[in-house]
Amino acid sequence: MAIVNVTDNTFQTEVESGGTVLVDFWAPWCGPCKMIAPVLEEIDGEIGGKVKIVKVNVDDNSESAQRFGVMSIPTLMLVKDGQVVDKIVGFQPKENLLNAINKHL
Repeated sequence: MAIVNVTDNTFQTEVESGGTVLVDFWAPWCGPCKMIAPVLEEIDGEIGGKVKIVKVNVDDNSESAQRFGVMSIPTLMLVKDGQVVDKIVGFQPKENLLNAINKHL
């Protein structure tokens, strides 16, 4: 499954409609966000059928970021069946992200 870019308008449909979703709150100027992007691509390639990965550009979609209290980026939220079950702030190695995701699959 491909990584989906979501907006404030599509957030509810893409994220809160059920299943397990990893939400990446990021911005184009954020160095750690650029570092984590290829890691998320790898995870999507490995387990994209089990978890949906979406990206929210906080510069363009501040409403979603404010709603979930995103104070620094990257912030990764794991949402299961519409409920936030985990939140990870800052760059994390792939293994840590996979462990967090697998706990909620």
